[in-house]
Amino acid sequence: MPLYEHVMIARQDLSNAQAESLVEHFSTVLADNGGNVVESEYWGVKTMAYKINKNRKGHYAFLKTDAPSTAVQEMERLMRLHDDVMRVLTIKVDEHAEGPSVQMQKREERGDRRERRN
Repeated sequence: MPLYEHVMIARQDLSNAQAESLVEHFSTVLADNGGNVVESEYWGVKTMAYKINKNRKGHYAFLKTDAPSTAVQEMERLMRLHDDVMRVLTIKVDEHAEGPSVQMQKREERGDRRERRN
């Protein structure tokens, strides 16, 4: 089955438990349609670059999935219809990266991008 990565932004006025339950809900939708979630991460509330639906912040969640395209399309359709979900991004990947995503790594673990000038 194809491998996908999904990033979902939920409204800022939800609690952490409600945002994580959204991830669980969409994971079960995917499982009901023949797919499975390899790994999920809750990134927390982050400030966005611009307002979406009058919100400056949002709950970010990341899913790594192994599912047929019909299951992914159904999950995306339900995400777009859900009132609490503001944005969804789905990317088809060749393989999932091992370990935590870049957002979950500590700054020291990330590797230097360039040296800072004083």
